[in-house]
Amino acid sequence: MSSVKKIPYVRLGKSGLKVSKIILGCMSYGSKGWSEWVIDDQEEVNKHIKFAYDHGIQTFDTANVYSNGLSEIMLGKAIKDLQLPREELVILTKLFSPVAPDYDTQLWGRDPQEVGIINQQGLSRKHIFDSVKKSLERLQVEYIDVYQCHRFDYDTPIEETMQALHDVVQAGYVRYIGMSSCHAYQFHAMQNYAIQNKLTPFISMQNHHSLIYREEEREMFPTLKVPPCTFALTKAPHQLTDWPRTVVRRRRDPLVASWPRQPYSPAVGADETLGDRRVGGLQLYHMLATDAARTSWAGPLKQWAGTADIVNRVEEISKKKGVSMAQVAIAWSLSKDGVTAPIVGTTSLKNLEDIIGAVNVELTEDEIKYLEEPYKPLEVFGHT
Repeated sequence: MSSVKKIPYVRLGKSGLKVSKIILGCMSYGSKGWSEWVIDDQEEVNKHIKFAYDHGIQTFDTANVYSNGLSEIMLGKAIKDLQLPREELVILTKLFSPVAPDYDTQLWGRDPQEVGIINQQGLSRKHIFDSVKKSLERLQVEYIDVYQCHRFDYDTPIEETMQALHDVVQAGYVRYIGMSSCHAYQFHAMQNYAIQNKLTPFISMQNHHSLIYREEEREMFPTLKVPPCTFALTKAPHQLTDWPRTVVRRRRDPLVASWPRQPYSPAVGADETLGDRRVGGLQLYHMLATDAARTSWAGPLKQWAGTADIVNRVEEISKKKGVSMAQVAIAWSLSKDGVTAPIVGTTSLKNLEDIIGAVNVELTEDEIKYLEEPYKPLEVFGHT
């Protein structure tokens, strides 16, 4: 057993629900056919879940699209195998993207109709009810604590979405609802409709935010300070660990992943296919595997060249404090007003222990200012 102190608990937004101050992201558990960097061994996944739980993490975040449902299955099996008390766990999952019929098929950047998916995508009433039942089956639980919309649906009326989300809560399938990866005006429109029509409102927002991507502070943060929701969950720090993301259609920020964790070195050109080549201390597995992905990321990749100063300052402070760069990056996130709980993910128990240790790292006001000074505005992306 590690000597790392247990994670404390905090209320999620304005709700009465308590979550661990660090949430374990479960995208890294699933099928290597879906994404080669994930853990596909159930025994190893069980070790991660047990280690996290033994250290106070009782909140787990996944999504139906992660390995096409296998992530949910592995999390549910780990909970059963370890006989963890369901009443003390907080399980978050998401819906929006189409889920392929097998665990290996990668649908990002493809037309779902190629595999016969017509209605099983988006935030329609039909998809919400079908998806929540399938997630419950995969997780082997009777209810989901926080059910999150993974993206905004441009094709379904907000009225239909919010009524359906309210109804799955009323049906007992879900306890709370949340939103993920959208623009502030979209969140506000959905939340306002729920409040005005006395439906279940969102209690949380899960969006990209890190030392090198802070655009959410301009619009989303102020929006979320309006009750009944606060900025509760931040996605970026779960990419400040040891594993990269496969980036094709979802455009999940790859360089947030590990640059603040390891020393900076010059990156390759945006027009190169990176494969598993190490860039700035980060292995980007097939990040630009398609022409479409290379085109989509050409602009964003060029933006990150200016983050070298931030990364170097993270390294400088980590050496001064005798902690890891990942701990400094997560400690910074925890210091931000309104950020309740960073979502972290890893394929290494050693790195999971390191992540947990971030709750014991405190940054001074001068250190926070020093880390933030080099930041320059970036193009907003990641919501599609």
